[in-house]
Amino acid sequence: MHTDGFPKQEQEQPGLTGPMDPRPDHGETSYVGAGRLAGKRALITGGDSGIGRAVAIAFAREGADVAIGYLPEEQEDAEDTAAWIELAGQRSVLLPGDLTDEAHCQWMVRETLSELGGIDILVLNAGYQEARDGLENLPTEEFDRVFRTNLYSMMWIARETIPHLAEGSSIITTSSIQAFNPSPELIDYAMTKAAQVAFTKALAAELGERGIRVNAVAPGPIWTPLIPATSWPDKLPTFGQDTPLGRAGQPAELAGAYVYLASEAGSYVSGAVLPVTGGKPL
Repeated sequence: MHTDGFPKQEQEQPGLTGPMDPRPDHGETSYVGAGRLAGKRALITGGDSGIGRAVAIAFAREGADVAIGYLPEEQEDAEDTAAWIELAGQRSVLLPGDLTDEAHCQWMVRETLSELGGIDILVLNAGYQEARDGLENLPTEEFDRVFRTNLYSMMWIARETIPHLAEGSSIITTSSIQAFNPSPELIDYAMTKAAQVAFTKALAAELGERGIRVNAVAPGPIWTPLIPATSWPDKLPTFGQDTPLGRAGQPAELAGAYVYLASEAGSYVSGAVLPVTGGKPL
């Protein structure tokens, strides 16, 4: 467990695991499954690294086959995640492409259905953020990229998936503490995270009668490739130090929340936002 700040470092988007110092913990050597998702089939966007990789590893060790979506630039990370899925004895499906393209989102769902035979768990996790120096300096193409990545793709993928979900299926979105406590330099990102909460609650109300649960996880400061790729290297030495636990979280510390919401342990939980924030209140 890393209890200090992080060295100054910077990456170009989308951010990769390899150059990170220190390397994030995705539960590779620590997560122990108990068959809680045996026979399930999951699609995870942004499953190549960070929270998505931790969830993919946990799901596989709980008995699920896992398809992951990611950008082509993240192929090496995706292959590493796939190796962990397969080491757990489960099937992996790699789905490279750009989530800001509607046709790709539709293809990704169809390919998962074809390769795995269905979808029982949909994790809408992919996200994009960048540090801003004032709304007046925010280019349209940049907030368009944030909205299309964080919101449009989520709508497209869920819309394509819902007709194929059976009773007992689960949809989980990755929102953020930013939905409730927005930082000015992440204004557009925070807007999308707040919208994801509304999406989660509205969709939970819509799908409840079909026995499909919809929930969100709201992470706080978590050490993923998105952080060094956000153009704020000066913040890294104190990243996460303002939480009551006094440190940033590791992706592995999120995995249990997703397993809970996807499994029978969360069978009466829907429309919820589960905070994993190091003690910061929503």
